[in-house]
Amino acid sequence: MERDRSRIAAVIPAYQEEKYVSEVARRARAQLQNVLVVDDGSTDATSDRARSAGVDVVVHPQNRGKGESIKTGLHYWLQRGSEYVVLLDADGQHLPEEISRFVEAAASDNQAKIFVGSRMNDTSTMPFVRRIVNRYMSGKISRACGQQIPDTQCGFRMLHRDIIPEVLSGASRFEYETEMLIIASRKGHRVASVPITTVYSDEVSSINPVRDTLRFFKLMRRYREL
Repeated sequence: MERDRSRIAAVIPAYQEEKYVSEVARRARAQLQNVLVVDDGSTDATSDRARSAGVDVVVHPQNRGKGESIKTGLHYWLQRGSEYVVLLDADGQHLPEEISRFVEAAASDNQAKIFVGSRMNDTSTMPFVRRIVNRYMSGKISRACGQQIPDTQCGFRMLHRDIIPEVLSGASRFEYETEMLIIASRKGHRVASVPITTVYSDEVSSINPVRDTLRFFKLMRRYREL
């Protein structure tokens, strides 16, 4: 039996995503009535395009990082009584229609509090370097978590409201998505995986390969020392 979707909300963190955000938000809105775009200080038309899709929009006055955008969204829906919050990217890599996969997973698994998308069942369309990096990082993060998480780098995920207050701390930028999994795991929560597909188009990653890789290793070293 599928859960009541009126108590499931979506957060779409967005920075300089005027090209895709309207379509992503509109398609998410077709799946869930409660959808929020968090515009992280964009200087383009991201917030205007998001509003045109008929969803809620919160704008950070300056860029604060993806982690802070996610936390803004989680706090927003926690205050409004949502049972689950879905996170998906604004660049079109995640198919909003696959929100149903997370809803179905939660309906059949009452133990997991966090569900993470996994693109690793079919990596034929994943760029080779990204596939190698994802497997390497997922292995290291899984060991830090003490449980196997096939695709720790996937931003398409769903959290139960019980776990949200526990993960509202942590990093401010891209490494927050990793830290969220470590925090949840070390508090005794099981992370479930949900098979998804990913669309690779002409989007340009906002990840700085040097700076954000250094942040990742600094994060992993900190948790190894705890």
